[in-house]
Amino acid sequence: MKIRLDNVVKTFETFRAVHGVSLDIDSGQLVALLGPSGSGKTTILRMIAGLEYADGGRIFFGDIDATAIPVRDRGVGFVFQNYALFPHMTVGENIAFGMKVSKVRRSREAMAARVGELLDQVRLSGLADRFPSQISGGQRQRVALARALAVDPKVLLLDEPFGALDANVRRELRRWLREFHDQLGITTIFVTHDQEEALDLADRVVILNEGRIVQQGTPEEVCRRPDSAFVMRFLGDAHRLVGKVTGGVAKVAGGTVNVDGPQAGEVEILVRPGDVRWGEGDIPASVIRIIDRPDGRRLLARLDDGSDVEIDTPPETAVASGDRGTVRVMRAQVFPLRN
Repeated sequence: MKIRLDNVVKTFETFRAVHGVSLDIDSGQLVALLGPSGSGKTTILRMIAGLEYADGGRIFFGDIDATAIPVRDRGVGFVFQNYALFPHMTVGENIAFGMKVSKVRRSREAMAARVGELLDQVRLSGLADRFPSQISGGQRQRVALARALAVDPKVLLLDEPFGALDANVRRELRRWLREFHDQLGITTIFVTHDQEEALDLADRVVILNEGRIVQQGTPEEVCRRPDSAFVMRFLGDAHRLVGKVTGGVAKVAGGTVNVDGPQAGEVEILVRPGDVRWGEGDIPASVIRIIDRPDGRRLLARLDDGSDVEIDTPPETAVASGDRGTVRVMRAQVFPLRN
């Protein structure tokens, strides 16, 4: 099912949450709505579901204008962060609940067969008679997903689906959800503020800030070609340097950085720790701290203009706190300076 948002607006009593968002989602895609708290991502998801109505613009499911269609008639499955399972119902009863209240009538035998099929799909066979309190958080999230799928939705919506889980369980469920989505091929939209989660899972990432889309594209596009300093900072560690560009070279802290593009004059240069090399280049720096990690070392270095950068190096890098040296900045992202 293809979904299209056309200049959608949502205003609450004291503020506007969504400012004229337009978005096309192709059938079968897995799309992440990514942004900081208050960026409008959950409001957009709830408008697609029909849990909130847009104050302006339209929402299309395929060629059908779904803007005013009630939630129960939209054909969406919704998975909440806190699972929203009924504690007094068994796992099987929770999954069957949507089928019982659906306008499409099914026999008891058909519902039982569907519950068994879904439990197999989410790898929870044999747990139908347990209660939510008797299974783990990761298993409860899979039950919530099975319940959303029980009514054969055209669209699957997930609101911070892994937010209540610990880091190891989140990573495991991310891998599983991607495989599960590829098997089903259902159009899926999920909301997250976790950059790693969005980049790991999604075919396309839509980045929001203050109720507006600031960039969208594949994970590669948004990571390698950020449209703004906001996107660069939001997607991971980024350090800010200030320089002046002339002829494709920026003068920075007593050294130089090669830059791409037509920029000239005062600029801000954003760089990630993996794109700074210690002991190379011509920018003078001093090591002020060393952080050792299982897979490498991170150096905290201070340039001569007082700017700090972090540098990822191999674990065998021979360096000590207080050492003087030089750094080289690679793959810098350059934006006009805004004070």
